[in-house]
Amino acid sequence: MSQVNLNKVTEFVEAHIGEFHERRAESLRSLKLTQVLKRKNPYLFKAKNIGDAHDLVKVLLDAHLSSQEETIFDEFLEQLAIFVCGSVFGGRKSSAEGIDLEFARDGVLYIVSVKSGPNWGNSGQIKRMTDNFKQAKRILRTGSNALNVQAVNGCCYGRENRPDKGDYLKICGQAFWEFISGDAGLFVDIIEPLGYRAKERNELFHLEYSRILNLFTQEFMDDFCVDGMIDWDKLVRFNSGRK
Repeated sequence: MSQVNLNKVTEFVEAHIGEFHERRAESLRSLKLTQVLKRKNPYLFKAKNIGDAHDLVKVLLDAHLSSQEETIFDEFLEQLAIFVCGSVFGGRKSSAEGIDLEFARDGVLYIVSVKSGPNWGNSGQIKRMTDNFKQAKRILRTGSNALNVQAVNGCCYGRENRPDKGDYLKICGQAFWEFISGDAGLFVDIIEPLGYRAKERNELFHLEYSRILNLFTQEFMDDFCVDGMIDWDKLVRFNSGRK
């Protein structure tokens, strides 16, 4: 076991965090207003008495971005976890379906599904993860039933007071980062480098955000407003009507 090198972790974060900012900006640039209008519930917006076209478009845009940013950042945290574990325990990206990380520690082969936080999925998604764990164990134990394989649902933030879930362990927050690095303080140490050039990158992002918001508002006004008022009949028909 090696000691985690915080300088190397910082270098990794600073080298890759820009990808997160660029990918969320690209998700904005490639978005079409019609896409988000078809995905969202027009009845909810009417019930909330949203009559301002700009406000409605902003709600749609922010909801899309929130979902996209979480997905993109989850992928970044997964990469960071693999890098950290690789530098300490020789961890690597697993080839097994649904398994993100694989490494050996203290005579145990761990297979890890990395998630951002503890409340990441519904019952169906959790069952799928459990099935992936069982399948990976069967494959890894082929020819060696004595191999000690432990499945882990690792969550990058949050807490879990009952980690033993029967088919797998659920390890969250500080306990997870210590598990893959051997360093109890790593969960705090990674915060600072995540802000690398964040102010500059966010200012650029918000310029693009404002541009898209203005374009979408103009498009919405042209297509779904009459005399400056939202045409709810037309909007509902666009969202839910038969083709």
